[in-house]
This record gives sequence, structure tokens and C-alpha cells, in this order.
Amino acid sequence: MEPSPEQSPHHAYPDHWEADVVLRDGGTARIRPITTDDAERLVSFYEQVSDESKYYRFFAPYPRLSDRDVHRFTHHDYVDRVGLAVTIGGEFIGTVRYDRINDQGRPASAPADEAEVAFLVQDAHQGRGVASALLEHIAAVARERGIRRFAAEVLPANNKMIKVFRDAGYTQRRSFEDGSVHLTLDLEPTEKSLAVQRGREQRAEARSVQRLLAPGSVAVIGTGRTPGGVGRTVLRNLLAAGFTGRTYAVNRAFDEGLATLDGVPAHRSLGEIDEQVDLAVIAVPAHRVPEAVADCGEHGVQGLVVLSAGYAERGSAGRELQRELVRQARSYGMRIIGPNAFGIINTAESVRLNASLAPESPARGRIGLFTQSGAIGIALLSGLHRRGAGLSSFISAGNRADVSGNDFLQYSFEDQDTDVALLYLESLGNPRKFTRLARRTAAVKPVVVVKGARHSGTNPPGHAVPVSRIPDATVSALMRQAGVIRVDTVTEMVDAGLLLAGQPLPAGPRVAILGNSESLGLLTYDACLAEGLRPRPPIDLTTAASPQDFRDALAEALADGTCDAVIVTAIPWVGENGEAETGDGEVLAAALHGAAAKSPAKPVAVVHVEIGGLAEALAAASSTAAPRTRPTTLAAQPSAPPAPTENAPQEAAAAEEADRTERLPGRIPAYPAAERAVRALAEAVKYAQWRRQAATPGKVPEFLDETTDEPGAAALIDTLLGATPDPRGRPLTHDEARELLGRYGIPVRPTLPAPDPETAVAAAARLGYPVALKTTAPHLRHRADLGGVRLDLADEDALRRAYGEFTELLGKPAELLPVVQSMAPRGVDTVVRASIDAAAGAILSFGLAGAPSELLGDTAHRLVPATDRDAAELIRSIKAAPVLFGWRGSAPVDTPALEELLLRLSRLVDDHPEVVSVALEPVVVAPQGLTVLGASVRLAPPPPRGDLGPRRLPNY
Repeated sequence: MEPSPEQSPHHAYPDHWEADVVLRDGGTARIRPITTDDAERLVSFYEQVSDESKYYRFFAPYPRLSDRDVHRFTHHDYVDRVGLAVTIGGEFIGTVRYDRINDQGRPASAPADEAEVAFLVQDAHQGRGVASALLEHIAAVARERGIRRFAAEVLPANNKMIKVFRDAGYTQRRSFEDGSVHLTLDLEPTEKSLAVQRGREQRAEARSVQRLLAPGSVAVIGTGRTPGGVGRTVLRNLLAAGFTGRTYAVNRAFDEGLATLDGVPAHRSLGEIDEQVDLAVIAVPAHRVPEAVADCGEHGVQGLVVLSAGYAERGSAGRELQRELVRQARSYGMRIIGPNAFGIINTAESVRLNASLAPESPARGRIGLFTQSGAIGIALLSGLHRRGAGLSSFISAGNRADVSGNDFLQYSFEDQDTDVALLYLESLGNPRKFTRLARRTAAVKPVVVVKGARHSGTNPPGHAVPVSRIPDATVSALMRQAGVIRVDTVTEMVDAGLLLAGQPLPAGPRVAILGNSESLGLLTYDACLAEGLRPRPPIDLTTAASPQDFRDALAEALADGTCDAVIVTAIPWVGENGEAETGDGEVLAAALHGAAAKSPAKPVAVVHVEIGGLAEALAAASSTAAPRTRPTTLAAQPSAPPAPTENAPQEAAAAEEADRTERLPGRIPAYPAAERAVRALAEAVKYAQWRRQAATPGKVPEFLDETTDEPGAAALIDTLLGATPDPRGRPLTHDEARELLGRYGIPVRPTLPAPDPETAVAAAARLGYPVALKTTAPHLRHRADLGGVRLDLADEDALRRAYGEFTELLGKPAELLPVVQSMAPRGVDTVVRASIDAAAGAILSFGLAGAPSELLGDTAHRLVPATDRDAAELIRSIKAAPVLFGWRGSAPVDTPALEELLLRLSRLVDDHPEVVSVALEPVVVAPQGLTVLGASVRLAPPPPRGDLGPRRLPNY
């Protein structure tokens, strides 16, 4: 909302302060600066506030605002005086204001860094987290304007407001003066304030999805008058699933005399319905959607599923329509799934919701599924159904203009009916947030992801999100770091999901293989080796083996302490009459299920060939085992305990896994090929290992605090960037890079310019022989294979000869830009890099110098900030890692020194986001110590860090 012309011309309206937020109950609201145009809204808002709340705000009866008050509360300079409002449907429901003050508490301007702050929230909206959201945003505004502390006077009886300040997590001081509580808050974010903010975000966003998936009533807007069509199909599916709430058919074209349709009440608009509708499924043409959304918003609908197409998938004009759709819905406090969505499903017995185009609601199960593609959603639903798997919830978000995979992770983390989260993603709107949420969720339950559009470099049609330029291999590595099980195809996702949902996590990589086919057993053995598992020699039961033989062999393998998992291979066995038995899968399934039930702590998978009914029988056998009853559900706990911090509560994770194992239904997954079963098991093994490691999270060593000069580095960066930095940034010279890196304990071996032979000889004499002669020309830099580097020049004669060869073979000194550098101890040449991706954030990378990393892509990546564990894993995760540890009799190098270097570089880019790229090449790692021979650093104004600011919904 732009200000009127009479608004102070000295400070432009700060539209970047506008934000959509999710409140505690899952509804949305908009936070924006108050302008002079808001006088009537402010008066109307104040009239709806109770006398008690007015008393708490002004410390005296204050029934109405005077004209002077209204002018003061609507005229701000956006620097020393700022007011923010929370709006729903364009009307105020809460306000906050700060006024800068000096040490005597009187109005002031900068450099005064304290401000008095006061809140007022409409009584009908108290308890929704409005004040907490306002405090986050007004604190961010204050920091931007140079204010470091808030002061507040609160009446002792105003417990709600005192609690808002107390629970915010900021460093604070309290005193009792003149009958009121005086509070002072330091606005610098703390670890606690960030944890509080993210905990509130998690609960609010989870609740917003839960409101969509568990409505008490649903209206299908656009229900056709004749059978067929999208709206009528959704209505039919709702009824067929046995939805436990109330259902309504809505179409403005209905005849006035039409009372029911398919047995449910029929209405021409939501206004004709006597009760509030919780969820609306919109299935009308795109040009009629705004009218439907307005009708929903004006009648209190909580959420929308928009099936209508014709938005961002149609180009720029459709993208703007999509953005307007989101703005309109959020202005009424509603969240959207879609547009161009396939629908949503919730199989909970208390809900039984199928508000989708899927003709058959899946069976109840413990897998949550999110997809951005309707076609992939259909394929996944069909595949899971064929394999006998059930779902807890399903969301097909289409263009996912609002509700995204991040929201689904927030919901899955808390949903006690979901044990495994499967996601098919074609774009990541906020990769930093995704990895943070995925890490926390994966600490308590598996997260399996397929990423579509991996190599296109663009987003699919309809996905208006930032495009990440980092390679797909880097994305995969970052997901692995967060504990995500990244697979390549939807088939692999279903394979892994079935194993993880039906079986316990393996304790290790040791695998027993047994079955009645020697060949199939050998194929399974080879597949295990290829996936990095440790298989035992296959046990051949021979083709004469009976189901009882399978049961006995499986029971024995599961009881063996030297194996962590069992793969059973089966082909049709020979019956008593000498003929192959192909249709007795139920008998074998019962035998395997009976053996597995006695050792529930180890996973079992079955590979079968042409045994009719076996897969179905294994799934059916498990379905008779009801999961243990949960004590509560998400809907029943609006005041959930605080969400975990970045290092998820590992005690809770262990309890969750024990609880999950206890309620496992005993479903044994069956696979038609050995490779598929082994791949699923291998993913479970790697995930289980990550879970065990996550139980004792890594740390940043304390010595980094003692040996880094953060203030000095910050001052140097400010000087190098200048008062008006170029938005494109600037590369540092060799000496500038050395000075900056040295502030963080990263010494770079000096080089001296050598524009002619005489200068080169003088430089070598200064550095000491032996020396290296290098070109710094971009096309020859680090290219010893092209003659751009000459090493071990022992004396002046060798240096002069090398210089002559340089200029003769490669070009003039002015083109080559040669330098002289003293030789480093022999070792392994490596490359260490850090860079900022606009979408993913800061990334730390490591590889061996030359062909391994450049040609073969053998580079490992981790998100910044890196811990000691991340650094150790980083150097061990490349394929060429054995070279660092004494390969073929060579001396092992100093990997602890290399890990320390990685941690120091991680700390540098984390402390100073202006450092947008660093390349240390080569880093020669010797048996004792290491030497950084080259460094390039680029500085630029820091990119925005939305993940560290106040809560806000993205605007795509």
C-alpha cells in the first residue's frame, strides 16, 4: 500500500517490510507499515478493542482516539517513528509502534539506539500469535534503522504481553518502577531467539497444512449440474471415500429450486450455507476464480484447493494472475494448494478425505506423499496401490504457488500418522529452508525425495521460483548432508518407501541372503557389493525347499548376530507331484511373516520371480497388524511443545524410532528384481547410519574463536568494498586475499611478480631457492600440463632457463603475468572452494586438484556452517580419498590440518556473507602440515538472507 502525497517525502515507503505470515492457528495475515491512508482503519480497529485492552495499552481509561492520536499513529518517518499493522481482509487486527528515544526517554534521532515499543491486538484475535509475529518484524525493522534495544512499560496485570516479551528469546532485563514493569530487550538475535522463531514457524505452518487436510466441512465450487467434469468428479470422490465432515455442492448456475446434488446440499453461493465452510475446492475457469476466492474469504473459509488451470504454466500473463490469486487468498487469511492442483487426500479414520481427482482413495497407511505433478501423483498412487501400500496423506500441489514441499515437511514432522515422507519435487523455492527442515524431519523419520527437472537449468512451467545454478550433483550432496534419501526415479522412491514404512532400520551393512535359486542369490550378492553393502555368501535352499524351509532359514538368519538385514530370494518351488508351484504365494508369505515376527528389529525384503500372489499376500498379511494407538494427534495439540533446534532432539528421535518399530505392521516388501530390493536396502542402511551420527552432532571447535579476527576481517571488507560498493562485486588482488584469509588463520604462501628475468631472479633471492615459476594468466593458471608451472628451480641458472622457455613457448611476459613462489613440501594437491548460491546459500567444496575434480567431477560439498564432522566427511566422501590415506604405500597426509582449513574457510564465509567466493588452489597437503599456494577471493554486497529474518511466507 503506497502512502499518500502528504506522507513524509524524506523516507520512501518501505515496501520490503510488507510480509505475509502464518499465525499460530494456521491462518494467514499480512504485516505492513501504517500510512496516512489508514486513519479510518485505525479508528475502526480501536473501536473493536475491549476497554481492558485499551487500559493495558494506555495505563488509563481511553475509550476513543482523538484526532491528534489518529494523526500521530498514522504519520511516521519510517526511521525514528515506525508503525506496523497486521491485517486480514484489509482490516487491522493488531498494531505495533516504536519511537526512538534518548537516555532520558525523550524523542530522539540517530545515533540514539533505543526505542520505546507498544502493542495493541484486537481481543478476538488474541492468542493467535499476532503480537509475537509483530515483535519479530518490528525488531527487524528497528535493527535495519540502527536501533539496538527496545524499552517497554507494561502493567503487572498484563500477563499476556509480559509473556510475549519473555518468550521471544532476546536478552532482556526487567525491573519494577512506579507501578509498572519496565522491560529492556537487546534486539541482537540470539541462538534462543532464532530457535523460538523457528519453533513458532514450524508449529504455525504445520497447523496451516493440517487445517487443509482435516476440515470439518468441504464445499466444491464449480460442481457440474451433469455427471462428469472436474468439480463433479471431486464431489463423487469425496462421497465415495466416506468423508466424515459435511459436504456442499456450489455452483452459481444451479437452478434456484435445486436443493441437493448427489445427496448433498446444493447452493448457488457460500453465503447460502448456514455454517462456516472450512475447505473450498475450486473447479471453475481461471477467469472466475477471483470471484470464488472473494466469496470464500468473505464467508470465513480457512483454505483452498484450486484445481483450475491457466496460470503460470501459460507464461508471464498467467504468472501475474497466479501472484494475484495468492495475494487475494492471503489477504483473507487463507492458504492455497495449487493452482493447477490434482487435489489432497487424508486417510485418517476420523477424516477420510479424498478431495482429489484420484478415482479411488488409497488404503490407510503410514506414508505421506507430496508431489508437484498431477501425472506423477497418479503414477505414485497407482504404484503404491499395486504394491499394497497405504498412505496417511497426499498433496498434489500443481504450481505450488503457496503451500510447498517445505510446508509438507513441517506437517510431516509433527504428524503422528506419518512414518515416512515421500516428495516428488520439480523446483525448490527456498533450498536453505528445505535443507533445514529436512534435516530436522529426517532426525525422526525418513524423507525420500525425487528431484525432477534436474538438468534443464530452468524451472518447469508454472514454477515461479529462483533458479539455482549449482550442479545436480551438488544438490544431491547437500540433501545427503541433511539426511534426505535422494533417489533418481519414482520407482526407486516407492521401493525405498515400502521398505522404510514396513521394516525397522538396519543396524549396519551386513546382509544375509537366502533362497531357493542359486542364480538369483548370486545376482543379489553382486548387487549388494555394488551398493557398498557387506553380504554374506548366499544360502541356497534348493528348488525343493518348502515354505517351512524358508521359515526356518529366515528365523535362523534373523537370530544370527552377524547380520543386520535379510534378503529372501524366491522362485516357484517344486511340489509333491514334481510340478512347479506358482500360485501358492499366500503360504510362503505366511511362513516368512511368521519368522519375521519373532525378530522385529531386523529388516527383511523379498525378491521373487513369478510367484503369483506373493507380493499381495505379504502386504495383506501385514495389514492385519494394527499399529499401536497414538496418544494425541496434531489437531488435538494446538499448544505443542517447542520445536527442536537445528540439532534436533536426539532423545526424541530415539524414542520416535523405538515407537515406530513397535507399531510397524510387519509388512515385508516384495520386489521383482534383486537390484531394486538391494538399492532400497542400501538407502535404508545409509539413512540409518546418518541417524546414528546425527545422535551426536558435530561441533565447531572452540580454537576457531581464539585464532580468528572477525572484527578485523569485517573492517577490512568494509574498506575493500568501499562506501558505495559495486553490486557486481570485485575480485581481490593476491595481497588483499592473503590479508583477509590471514585474519582467519589461513596463510597463503606469498608470490612476487616477475615481469622480466632480472626481477624474477631478485624475487627468488628474496624468497630463497628452490622456487616455482608460474603464470597467472587466466587461461594458463594452475595448468602445469600446458607448461604454465615450472617447479623445483634450484638456482639462478635454472630459473633463467625456465623463464626463457616460458616466453618462447607461451607468450610475452605482459600476457603471462609470471610470478615467483618458494617451493612447498611435497604432498597431495587439493582444491578447497566456498561459494554463495543465490538459492541454496553458502557451499563448501573439496576435491583433488586437476583431472579428478575437473574432468571426473569427483568433488564433495557441504552446507556452511560446517562442523568438525562435516569437514571429516567432506574429505572422505570423494572417490579419490584413498590417495590422502596412504594409497599404494604412499605416506598418509595430514588430514587433521586439512579439516582445520575447511573449518576456517567455512567460518570466514559464514561470518562475512560479503565473501561470495573463495578458491584455494592448489592446497598441497603434506605428511606434516599443508600449504596454500594460490587463493582467489571475490567480495560483493551480501545477498539477502531470508532464512535469518522474521517469519514470512515466500512470494513467488
